[in-house]
Amino acid sequence: MSHKSSAAHLLREYETVFLIKPDVTDETVEKIKERLRTTVAKDGGKVIKFTHWGKKKTAFPVVKQPRAFYLHVNYLGASSTVAEVERNLAIIEDVTKYMTTKIAEGIDPASREVEEDVKLSGDADERPRADRDADADADADAEDDKNDDEEAMA
Repeated sequence: MSHKSSAAHLLREYETVFLIKPDVTDETVEKIKERLRTTVAKDGGKVIKFTHWGKKKTAFPVVKQPRAFYLHVNYLGASSTVAEVERNLAIIEDVTKYMTTKIAEGIDPASREVEEDVKLSGDADERPRADRDADADADADAEDDKNDDEEAMA
């Protein structure tokens, strides 16, 4: 019987990646993270770590935006925890997409320490388009010059 009671405390590990509109403030992002922490804790789960991947280009426009803030959260919980997290993400206007994946089963919450949140820089190329195009043209010219030199040597 004691085996059954200890099994009741084991949780599943999940990760959720979600996109936030690119024009939101850091304060808004922090409020969303805090809301998710509260949601997971209310349902008996435990947030392990948030990773803020920064603003990145999306594969296709999402809500007519070519870029978005990408956030990743690892947490422990039951399947009901996932449903509640996704329900909250759907309600938040600034969240445009989300996806959850189960990582592992039978995790003892005491065995997993809460890790410090990580914030990455995102795309490095946030320059105006004219500057990026000028650099691309310069790179193409350099490649043409290299090809011309190789042809002359052949």
